[in-house]
Amino acid sequence: MHSDFSREGAVADGSAGVKSQAIYHLAPESEIRSGLGSDAYLPARFAADGFVHCAAGPESVLAVAADYFAAVTEPVMLLEIDPDRLTVPWRFEQAAPIEGGGTDHLETADRFPHVYGAVNRGAIRGIATLGTGDGTFRWPDAFAEIGPPGDS
Repeated sequence: MHSDFSREGAVADGSAGVKSQAIYHLAPESEIRSGLGSDAYLPARFAADGFVHCAAGPESVLAVAADYFAAVTEPVMLLEIDPDRLTVPWRFEQAAPIEGGGTDHLETADRFPHVYGAVNRGAIRGIATLGTGDGTFRWPDAFAEIGPPGDS
């Protein structure tokens, strides 16, 4: 593990080890598909922002979805990421709002997780649909495993 990785949010999973609390990245389905390569996921916004925007829990995720994706007409997908398995630095930082979005999500957390590089596939625990393109969002009942490269 890199020394600049954040360890915030680690929770005991009831077993012998410690399981990290997941962080989440959300985007329209087409963006997830186009950013998902054989080894890693990198969203188009990375070039402009220098990091992958994430949120740390259901309340923040749903607020971000409402602020930024309410007008999206395709499914909005949610990647569940295990921060302990990331191969690039990440940390909780001040929010970095994207121009044109709402601000309600800023009331859900003081800081948000930012991933400073491509999210390696091994760190992606699962994927789920957060919204179906009608402007409403619901926390998923479960996350599906992400398929092998080329099967996403």
